[in-house]
Amino acid sequence: MSDNANIFAHFLAAAQRAGPKPFLIEGGVTALSYADLDRRTGQLAARLRALGGQVGDRIVVQVEKSPENVLLYLAALRAGLVYVPLNTAYTSAELAYFLGNAEPSVVVCRPADEAAVGGLLESGKLVTLGTDGTGSLLDDLPESELAAEQRAPSDLAAILYTSGTTGRSKGAMLTHANLLSNALTLKDLWGWQSHDVLIHILPIYHVHGLFVALHGALLSGASVLFHRGFDPAAVIGDFYRASLLMGVPTHYGRLTSAPELTREACSKMRLFISGSAPLLAEAHERFEEKTGQRILERYGMTETGMITSNPYVGGERVAGTVGYPLPDVEVRICGEGGAPVAAGEPGVLEVSGPNVFAGYWRMPEKTAEEMRPDGFFITGDVATQAPDGRVTLVGRAKDLIIAGGLNVYPKEIEEAIDALEGVEESAVIGVPHPDMGEGVVAVVVADKGAAISEEGILGAISGQLARFKQPRRVLVVDALPRNAMGKVQKAALREQYKGLFA
Repeated sequence: MSDNANIFAHFLAAAQRAGPKPFLIEGGVTALSYADLDRRTGQLAARLRALGGQVGDRIVVQVEKSPENVLLYLAALRAGLVYVPLNTAYTSAELAYFLGNAEPSVVVCRPADEAAVGGLLESGKLVTLGTDGTGSLLDDLPESELAAEQRAPSDLAAILYTSGTTGRSKGAMLTHANLLSNALTLKDLWGWQSHDVLIHILPIYHVHGLFVALHGALLSGASVLFHRGFDPAAVIGDFYRASLLMGVPTHYGRLTSAPELTREACSKMRLFISGSAPLLAEAHERFEEKTGQRILERYGMTETGMITSNPYVGGERVAGTVGYPLPDVEVRICGEGGAPVAAGEPGVLEVSGPNVFAGYWRMPEKTAEEMRPDGFFITGDVATQAPDGRVTLVGRAKDLIIAGGLNVYPKEIEEAIDALEGVEESAVIGVPHPDMGEGVVAVVVADKGAAISEEGILGAISGQLARFKQPRRVLVVDALPRNAMGKVQKAALREQYKGLFA
């Protein structure tokens, strides 16, 4: 790592080596070249400074995926701002919390949302960015460029909000050193080269699409085939001119079902990577049967970036496992109270390394709860570790649902449903779903004498929760199963309704 820990400085050095080579290619046309990166991010960084964004200030961004959105992220890093990307599905009610918590000096939203977001903003400058590269953000771009700022390793680069089990989202603070250490490790581990071409199908408001995918390409000077959405036929059509694909299990399920997926179509691809949610062993096998290629599964979290990976070379990619800890990452499997368990025994996975975040934004008590005194972060994922170090995830200690690669915490949905008139209580669970991995299901008990319905509940919460959090089914029942202590038995509900989407 160089003296300058600003990860953008490393991207810039790679861009200077790449020269006129395309960085982002969309629809067969170069949307951004490496030669343009310095000038365009320099101008945009100067614009952010003119809007009032100072070093360490937060910039909240809720816009659609576009090349200009990528430039905005890079410009924020260049200027020393703290980038806060938000899922475009978040509602106004959810956005109000993020704005109040982050207290940004600059907010960038979609043009159509300007009035609504402006009504929520108590301070800071609001500008817009549209999908076609227009918007007030790009008005009055300065001619002069802002120099890439020196950053200390501990300086914040981004805050990514992850849903909280208590219903309050937590802002995971990621430093320049966190991002850079993980990116450099994965560049070597997965064999990134300047001649690589990545097919980018992921959103750029979370770790997978923004950091894991784009950082690898930027550090190696590779080109990116930029897809704003996911069309299996279009993605397979790009295989002949690409070498890598990163996706979530839902993507791979849909690709496997596509008639265009053949061994010949995949013959130029060197690596398929899956993450953000567990990939079923059967999905591994079906994909390999059709393509002759074995998916590489890895495991990470918002708070840590990547933690483990199956081998790219020199080992077997075992279906159902997430591989070995990264070279600079240490993991341990612990039981109650934090004592390590025997090899092969299940326990909660804890992780330490330069990738581990700096804590939760303005939540020191929550940070303290989830960090051991020796610096290990308690992931909440239940895993086993073989004697050779290979990690297998077996469950989740936290009450988490992963639907289509996105984290959904039941508590937030339960609070919204429980507040509705006529509802006595609810329990939200995830059950197997053939496309999404897990489908969100709400099991609801009505107040005595009240009449409630699935349609009524879904309609009432539609404006409060992002679409991906909303239940796919609402089941009205007489009572929830409980143990002797009165605790709702969600495991029993998951078992009862496991075939709901079969």
